[in-house]
Amino acid sequence: LPPWGPALPLTCGSVFGPRTEVVPGAEAALDAPSSRYFASLDASVGDLQHRAQHLIDNVNRSRKEDHNVMSTFRDSLLLKVSGLAEQLEERLFHLYGIHNELIQERLQELAEVMERVGEAEAELRQVCRTVEAAYRDLCLQPES
Repeated sequence: LPPWGPALPLTCGSVFGPRTEVVPGAEAALDAPSSRYFASLDASVGDLQHRAQHLIDNVNRSRKEDHNVMSTFRDSLLLKVSGLAEQLEERLFHLYGIHNELIQERLQELAEVMERVGEAEAELRQVCRTVEAAYRDLCLQPES
């Protein structure tokens, strides 16, 4: 159903109201030309009501066809959007894979740099200990 709700079908009765029937014997009081006139008028009104009902039926049929077309269009559009979303998701996963490889390379490089920093730090500590020991040796020697 469309979001605005189902289209209410039109009926001829909703446009013209209930049709009044001619009461038998009421024509008898009319003279022949008047009776023919009212019979002709009644036939014309009946024909107009029939034509109006035919037009209303066409409008209702057209609305139903429009609803079917829109339903088919909606289904088709949903399939296309779903397909495009799937393609986008696949591309994202592909990009994630590429980025993961780059990140892994950078992390490996970082680990290597951190290892070298650790080695340099150890060497620096050793140098500091050596300098400290040499300084102590110099300070402990008696002055001559």
